Amino acid sequence: MDGNLSNKAKIIFHVDMNSFYASVEMASDATLKGKPVAIAGNVEERRGIIVTCSYEAREFGVKTTMPVWQAKKLCPHLIVKQPNFELYRKASKAMFQLLRGYTDLVEPVSIDEGYMDMTHALSEHPLHIANMIQEQLLRELDLPCSIGIAPNKFLAKMASDMKKPLGITILRKREIPTILWPMPVHEMHGVGKKTAEKLQTIGVVTIGDLASTNELQLKSLLGINGIRLKERANGIDTRPVDPESIHDYKSIGNSTTLPKDTTIQQDLLETLLSLSKTVSARLKNKNVYATNLAITIRYKDRSTYSRSEKLANPMQTEKDIYEQAKRLFIKHWNGNPVRLLGVTGNDLVEQDHAFKQLDIFTYEKDAKEEPLIKTMEKLRDKFGKDIIVKGWNNYHKEGQTDTGFNKDFLRREDE
Repeated sequence: MDGNLSNKAKIIFHVDMNSFYASVEMASDATLKGKPVAIAGNVEERRGIIVTCSYEAREFGVKTTMPVWQAKKLCPHLIVKQPNFELYRKASKAMFQLLRGYTDLVEPVSIDEGYMDMTHALSEHPLHIANMIQEQLLRELDLPCSIGIAPNKFLAKMASDMKKPLGITILRKREIPTILWPMPVHEMHGVGKKTAEKLQTIGVVTIGDLASTNELQLKSLLGINGIRLKERANGIDTRPVDPESIHDYKSIGNSTTLPKDTTIQQDLLETLLSLSKTVSARLKNKNVYATNLAITIRYKDRSTYSRSEKLANPMQTEKDIYEQAKRLFIKHWNGNPVRLLGVTGNDLVEQDHAFKQLDIFTYEKDAKEEPLIKTMEKLRDKFGKDIIVKGWNNYHKEGQTDTGFNKDFLRREDE
């Protein structure tokens, strides 16, 4: 990295662990090293789904979302393991602790990746420090990673994806036209399959096309996100590396005083449904998800109780919020007349970080519904986005199925 970049611009590292879950299993059991390993639920059943796999398994064509039976057909000696949540969480904490030894400005974005602002922490060339980090992770934790080095978070993320496994890539702004712009737009961080398909309808095939597309056309197609994507395509990203983002305690809620104190459960549940609808709409407007849900019950005597619960997976839809609120209400309502009800989504995470927790049962359900999702997308493309509203949204990392734990999972202390 040249002197101008070091002196005048930020230096951001994006550290992305390679095949993290499989790598952690190998670090824990040396007999697995160099072998094709996959993580899946229902290991003994044909309907089990591959969640992630080692690079050795990928060489045989094994991929995420693939049924176990199909993976074993491609790779008969595939070793399939059930997930060990505590083991992965422990390895993640150790990894981030190691990174904080180089700078206090470390921002985890999922269990296996994070940003480091190295602008004022460098005593040597960035490439040398990146090598040190990579070697230390291997030496102390036996975990491989790829590192992207760039003047902002977006470019650092793009750089870390360019060489895997064990790659280190520097991406300078002046290299954007020659390195970034020729890439297919679907390979750009922040552009999923559906967005890429929409962009293709206006002739945007490469990242370079996106960088030069008319802003009015983009905004009409994708809303404000279209403008943001164009900025990214031009290498513009002013987001700071924020170590505290993982500890954000934000909330969106709604409450209402009932027309009269009541013990009629159906009326109370209908009120919860209305509140859930409002909270869902507000979450969607802010592009955030709740990782904790709370209800408030105020009785006739004005005594007020709030009860909350951490969620296994980030939540945004009316249906999910209502089901959780209903369950909490039925569990905690004492049967006395109710004067006020409230529903609040807490510990909010941004859309880009709302990765579903590695829950095999949920994951397999999502994978099975993939054909339905594709059919719905075709209908929306033909008749408009509001033709069908699905009960949940399944978010993916670029080009692969999400298997990262959510921020709340990382934040929790060991039980």
